[in-house]
Amino acid sequence: MELVAGSYEQVLFGFTVHPEPQANGDHEQKWTPVADFTHHAHTASLSAVAVNSRFVVTGSKDETIHIYDMKKKIDHGALVHHNGTITCLKFYGNRHLISGAEDGLICVWDAKKWECLKSIKAHKGHVTFLSIHPSGKLALSVGTDKTLRTWNLVEGRSAFIKNIKQNAHIVEWSPSGEKYVVVILNKIDIYQLDTASISGTITNEKRISSVTFLSDSVLAVAGDEEVVRFFDCDSLVCLCEFKAHENRVKDMFSFEIPEHRVLVTASSDGFIKMWKLKQDKKVLPSLLCEVNTNARLTCLGVWLDRGTKEILPPATEPSPVSKEQSKISKKESADMVPEEKTSKPISKKCGLTGDSNKPTKGKRPVSSEKRKMVGMTLEAELYSAAVEQCYVND
Repeated sequence: MELVAGSYEQVLFGFTVHPEPQANGDHEQKWTPVADFTHHAHTASLSAVAVNSRFVVTGSKDETIHIYDMKKKIDHGALVHHNGTITCLKFYGNRHLISGAEDGLICVWDAKKWECLKSIKAHKGHVTFLSIHPSGKLALSVGTDKTLRTWNLVEGRSAFIKNIKQNAHIVEWSPSGEKYVVVILNKIDIYQLDTASISGTITNEKRISSVTFLSDSVLAVAGDEEVVRFFDCDSLVCLCEFKAHENRVKDMFSFEIPEHRVLVTASSDGFIKMWKLKQDKKVLPSLLCEVNTNARLTCLGVWLDRGTKEILPPATEPSPVSKEQSKISKKESADMVPEEKTSKPISKKCGLTGDSNKPTKGKRPVSSEKRKMVGMTLEAELYSAAVEQCYVND
């Protein structure tokens, strides 16, 4: 197991973590972090990190994505495509990497050949965050154009656009994929997948910097403060809170090992800490280990050994996207940046039918309240249809 963290100082840190032999009478097993590497590949501060079973990739304000082969412990090269700070990086399995940046682009990369399969003009402003559905067929992104966008990753195109009142900076799927959260400043809106509507809102004391699901109903929340809080997404109640660092918590990562679940936190105070979570999330977690990098940390990842698994359940990997898979409308085509290389079609297109803008005949005027309810129902139906379209038979 390796903890990797990026910093304002342009350095990526790597620490190998080993469990110590448990002495007789010890109730808590301790873990020992050992410095493995420091790598100064970027020319600006690191902004994002992602890991899969072999590689660690980092994004930076220098507009590049660097690749590290963790098996061979070598720099594997860099990806240069974006014109702007890399804001988010997400692996899905071992075949695909998805990147987002301040240039408004979302790029889908082949993680074997490291070629850009698709480059999509995703947002009119910056892409601030993206999250991949556990199935790999669906993704969500938020940007500075005040929109939440749903993406069909099978066909590599937009499936649904929802206008939100403010600029969101985090979006995250639950492990089951049945709900997702959208973070705006210090508020977390919880959405249900089947209705695309908000089922509840959690308010944190300060601006939120990172969230991670500990289970399908429990969410860990960190912000511009030293405290980490666990919230129940159903009751919206804070289950517990604990002081994790001496400065603001910048990023978190959660994973599961056979004995228990672990939460890793990284802070501007320079520390990376591993916490053992209790089965009852109302009970405060215990510290497994900590290491001081003496740097201002910005992002975090955990490269897991074969004996461990991520908190998300395994799922089938998505097939590569291709511009030949479906004919898209002129409006969609204007937002897409086609790539030269394509692959064979892997699914049949199932388009939406019907005209939702046709006027309804009737003598009695419809009240504004009823119009609002009808609009919300229609939006949910359109969203549901768009999601179903992503799951047509491959």
